[in-house]
Parts: sequence; structure tokens; C-alpha cells
Amino acid sequence: MSDPFDFDRPAALYAVMGNPVAHSCSPRIHQMFAEQFGLRIEYQKIQVDLGGFSQAVANFRGAGGCGLNITLPFKQEAFRLADECSPRAQLAEAVNTISFADDNKIVGDNTDGAGICRDIMFNLERPIAGRRILLLGAGGAVRGVLGPILEAHPELLVIANRTVDKAVELERHFSSARGVVGCGLDDLAGQQFDIVINGTSASVADAVPSIPSTVFASGALAYDMMYGDRPTAFIEWAARHGAGQAADGLGMLVEQAAESFAIWHDRTPQTGPVIAALRQGRSD
Repeated sequence: MSDPFDFDRPAALYAVMGNPVAHSCSPRIHQMFAEQFGLRIEYQKIQVDLGGFSQAVANFRGAGGCGLNITLPFKQEAFRLADECSPRAQLAEAVNTISFADDNKIVGDNTDGAGICRDIMFNLERPIAGRRILLLGAGGAVRGVLGPILEAHPELLVIANRTVDKAVELERHFSSARGVVGCGLDDLAGQQFDIVINGTSASVADAVPSIPSTVFASGALAYDMMYGDRPTAFIEWAARHGAGQAADGLGMLVEQAAESFAIWHDRTPQTGPVIAALRQGRSD
């Protein structure tokens, strides 16, 4: 844990790795968290070429790095690279937070699920318990949130993906929980959900998953795990097709970052002021 009063020490070095990563708000978020405790940190964005992830982690560690956040498309590769993983990362088989232990081991964790649940249940004030949830996608981002969402006891959790086999594999992986169903996007016809979460990468390409426009139950929440300077294509599409409320993943980003910050610094920051500052910055 960093000493907030040791001004002679260089700032502790952290970073987010991904591809793309230029849009990331993580440096600003972690700096605002650090200011709450008087901590001195440096937080960078590092774009990593496909095939170069393990070397990038080694280079960062060699430069004195203390911890990493991992975003698309490297979360499952980070899981394979880690020497030890938390139970929630093991369940997800995906890692978004890396720490470097004193014994030179790479320790992986996954804070995505905690982040999305806190954002939906506390910031957006939408219960998950007893609700019908649709989760679109079957990649590392989705794997990271499945366990915590299931722990919130939804009535039904449907995982729908363009490649059906991947969704069905996730159903089997989480088969110990009741009410988990994996299916293809075409199988959603005639079904309606209280919360629809876009966990695909479609928003990166300003696209929308090919799902029926009738999936939203009355007053449903449409939630995109992506975020940007303007509403994502999914958010705009959902608003036109019956969603009662729509939100992007900025709140999730801040909440999962707070969990990562607590892992690294043993301090839990306040998230409300940070979310408000980021949203205000985007509207200026």
C-alpha cells in the first residue's frame, strides 16, 4: 500500500492495457480516486498489439509498474497469464485487474461483475433479484459479470450470442446456478426482459446486435457495457424501441475501477463524485 505522505518516493505506476484504449477514462478516474486519499500515482494508457500482451505486461513490470487494468480484447489472455487468480476471476476465466506480488507472481482478479451490479442496483436503483435478465455476448467482458449477476438472484438469466455454441458453453460453465440459459440471437423472438445488457463489442463499430426490437418489457432497462462521448448505437436503438431507461457503461467503469483501486491501495474510494464529474465533463 502506498504511503500518502512520502513525497520523496516516485509516484506509483499503474496503467490500463487494451486495443483500442485511447478512449479510456481510467487514468482520470484513478487520479480522482487517488486525490481522495492524498496518494501520488501515475496512471497510463497502453495500447497493445494483438499477440504482444504477455510481453507488454513484462515490459510494464520491468519499468516498475505496480498494477494493471485489462480491457478488450485481453481479459481471457490475462487469466491465462496470471500465476494466481481470485475465486471470481477463476469462475469468469477472465481477468481485468493485475497485481504484482512480492514473490514475483502475477495475481489476477475480476472486478467487472461487482462494478456492473453496483451501478445497476445502487446508482440506477434497479433491482436484479427476481428480474428477467438478457445478456448479449459471450466474450471476456460477459464472463466477468455472470457470476456476480447470478449472485444477485435474477429470476432468469439468458445469455444470447451470435455464435450459439459459445453461449451454450457459458450456460454449462455456470450450470450450478438456476435459471441460466444460453442461446442464439434468433432464439430471442417472443421473449421480453426487464434488463437487457449489451456485452458485445458491436458498439465499438457503432453497430447494434441483431436482436428483436420487442425484447424490452414495460419499463425495461437497456444497459450498454461500452461508453463514449455520446450515446452508443445500442442505447439510441433501445430508446427508439421501448426501453424505459437506458444507460451506458460509464458507471460500471467507475465502480469496477473503485474495486481495483481498493485491491491495490487497501482504500475504498467514493464513486458518486467521480461519476458526476465524468458525466459533467462529457456534457460540457
